[in-house]
Amino acid sequence: MISTLIVEDDYHVATIHAAYVRKIRGFSVAGHASTAASARSEIRRLAPTLVLLDLYLPDGHGLDLVRESLGGKGYRPDFLVITAARDMGSVRAAMQLGAVHYLVKPFTFAQLEERLGAYRDLRGRIERIDEAEQHDVDTLYGLLRGPAPLPKGQSGPTMARIRELLHASTHDLSAADIAEQVGISRSTAQRYLAELARQGKIELHLHYGTAGRPEHRYRMATTAS
Repeated sequence: MISTLIVEDDYHVATIHAAYVRKIRGFSVAGHASTAASARSEIRRLAPTLVLLDLYLPDGHGLDLVRESLGGKGYRPDFLVITAARDMGSVRAAMQLGAVHYLVKPFTFAQLEERLGAYRDLRGRIERIDEAEQHDVDTLYGLLRGPAPLPKGQSGPTMARIRELLHASTHDLSAADIAEQVGISRSTAQRYLAELARQGKIELHLHYGTAGRPEHRYRMATTAS
């Protein structure tokens, strides 16, 4: 599980963020801090993997916490900025300091789920690579940016349904399995599966039968969840 510290001075907003995080596969809420001082203390005490960081704190600016963490010798979590700050100075500083993403308030659960899902997939992919080739680097940066627009002719709801089936399945699925359960043609299912494989979301496994060509079967890629 990816332990997550929520740094937010508004208790009601922090409660909503915590509820969102708990709904996302692979994440848990480690704690909550409402000031920069308490955030420093909780980072040392809890050693969270990820910090959801507000920038406007009563006793300091959130990005100062990132700077201190970057320049210090102690434990350094990853930071995802969640803030009402829309000025490009804050955005640029967050990027330069290595924040994994920048989410502007107000936002929907779907938007947070997309960012955290991309982060989860990124961590899972990094843990499976010892030495990166260029295509590995390209894939990792692509995961951090989040999902690219779907190819022409593919729909978001159908893609979501296919991912749901693969995640829920206890065994590998073929294009024919997906086609039957979703109600699409086998060739259409293959196109969706090929796109998910290209994004690094699923893994292809070859099943060798008694004769003929091996069958392509798919499962969700292993992640940090």
